Amino acid sequence: MFNDIGPLELITLVVLAVLVFGPDKLPKVIQDVMRTVRKIREFSESAKQDIRQELGPEFKDFEFEDLNPKTFIRKQLDNDELGLKEIRNGFDLKKEMAEVTDAVHGRESESSSSSGSSDSAGSSGARVDMTKKPESPGDDRPPFDADAT
Repeated sequence: MFNDIGPLELITLVVLAVLVFGPDKLPKVIQDVMRTVRKIREFSESAKQDIRQELGPEFKDFEFEDLNPKTFIRKQLDNDELGLKEIRNGFDLKKEMAEVTDAVHGRESESSSSSGSSDSAGSSGARVDMTKKPESPGDDRPPFDADAT
């Protein structure tokens, strides 16, 4: 519960509690706080049980921890009913980014040179020179003025 509180912070809290409540009232305050925490936990557990009973047998595997988005996604990825692992393993982001970078800089990538670069300019595998400005067929519009908008 308090995994991120260090020893120095814990000592500071104890000293602060002794100074605020005094050594004679401190045990009573600790008992009251613990009783309140216990009641909150009991209330939370009874609310969870009521919700589980109201949902019915269709949701017998329902866990409230699954409502956390990270837990939900992790559980769905581990389930792999949709074949997500195959999709994730079949896609190499570094390779795709390298191909895009090569295309932007006008270099021939390894995969396009090895797959045969005998494609004509009109085919779907033709390379596009991203450094040249595209030719516009008689565009009569004035240039865009960013300051005017």
